[in-house]
Amino acid sequence: KILQDYYAKDGTQGHESEASNILGLLEVIESDLSKGITDAMTTEDAATAAHYLQTMQNKVEKKMKEQDIKYKVKEAAELDKQVAETKSDLEGVQNELSAVLSYLGMLQKQCIAKAESYAERSARRQAEIVGLREALKILEEETTFLQRHAYGRKLRGAGKK
Repeated sequence: KILQDYYAKDGTQGHESEASNILGLLEVIESDLSKGITDAMTTEDAATAAHYLQTMQNKVEKKMKEQDIKYKVKEAAELDKQVAETKSDLEGVQNELSAVLSYLGMLQKQCIAKAESYAERSARRQAEIVGLREALKILEEETTFLQRHAYGRKLRGAGKK
């Protein structure tokens, strides 16, 4: 607009058509530049807003992950403590089990009757028969004990009634 006013005051008649062409061209350039600047500013504002939003999301996500780390470390420490306690309990129970199994083995040796084999029973019976035959032979060969009656002897208190 400023150029239009300048060329209108100049008063040169031949150059008006050329001036109007130049002015038209400059106006198109100016409108293109304003549109470009407006688009660039809009794009820049959108990028700034997106960057701000992404930055806020990253901060929130970072805080959440830091809290997760804090709680997971705490949970890991508790689990380590539980594992140590459980191992200790396991050792105690294993020791008790070992003692009980040892005692059970001793009781089984003492209490559970073992069946004799046929050969052992037969040998024991044969030895018993031999022993009884010897006893019978001794009793038959030697004089037998005779009981004699004791006359006049009485047990105390037997005569009273």
